[in-house]
Amino acid sequence: MPQVALWRTGLLLSFLCSCACLEKECVLGIVGRPVSLPCVYPQLLTFVNVSIEWRKGEEVVLKSVWKKDGDVEEWSINRATTPADAALTGNVSLQLPTVDPTEHNTYYYSLLIISGESKENQSTELCTVCLRTAAGFSSPLLQREEAQQGEEAAFVCHSTGGFPEPAVYWLINTEEPPEGSVRTLAALLPDSHLYNITSYLTANISKDASVSCIIENLTMNETLTSTKYGVKGSPVVGRASKALWIFSTALCVVVGAMVLAGVIYQIHLDRMSNRKKNEYLEQHPNRGYKRRCPDEEAEEMKPEGKETDV
Repeated sequence: MPQVALWRTGLLLSFLCSCACLEKECVLGIVGRPVSLPCVYPQLLTFVNVSIEWRKGEEVVLKSVWKKDGDVEEWSINRATTPADAALTGNVSLQLPTVDPTEHNTYYYSLLIISGESKENQSTELCTVCLRTAAGFSSPLLQREEAQQGEEAAFVCHSTGGFPEPAVYWLINTEEPPEGSVRTLAALLPDSHLYNITSYLTANISKDASVSCIIENLTMNETLTSTKYGVKGSPVVGRASKALWIFSTALCVVVGAMVLAGVIYQIHLDRMSNRKKNEYLEQHPNRGYKRRCPDEEAEEMKPEGKETDV
């Protein structure tokens, strides 16, 4: 028995290093989607009467007991599971049904095996997995606003539903804007713990310049850009265009009203004409023009013959 226990301990330690080496990089978990934290240890198949625990820091999120008769009992929080065939394959990866964002976006999960053969249970860490949570932001919406000061141009850039808080950059053509011209607000939504980003740029910008708003989420390896070209037109042209649009709209309304009034007045005239005609016919029922037949007219126009004595 001591030799068997020593062999198991040595075998356990020999594979501990290989498991740890495989988990140097963090697993990326997308908010709202399931994720699997890998840990495969085939040597567990030789163990009986042991239990395994997945922990998030010091918190136990899953515990599984492997009994001598082959039965497996499992408890977990937040519906975390391991594969159903873990006792047959040694695949004890932790499966989380959904990823939730919290204050920090990086967590370390560890798998421990606890042996119940001795009076004092001994635990050994088999795997450590880093989970990094993230969520993609929406494509930034870039709009121009009315500036409050002189000839300065004002822009607002808005992006929603991402995690963690991103970096926000502005470019005027290919250069950074002047210092103090950018103001960025990050709002953490209390229910979802996702971020909404709103950034403002106010600066003197030439007529043919381009303005770009860049949202960078390093955790997602995501860079989103929105650009506007020819951002600053002539104020006179802008006011003239607005006045022309107002005039065109008003003219269309007036013309439409005149056409409608003309149609209504014509219908009124037709009704009055028909009414007067009907009244006249009722007052003079025998008046009218009677057309004679062509034979009668020809008979009247035929000259009369003269009688002569023989």
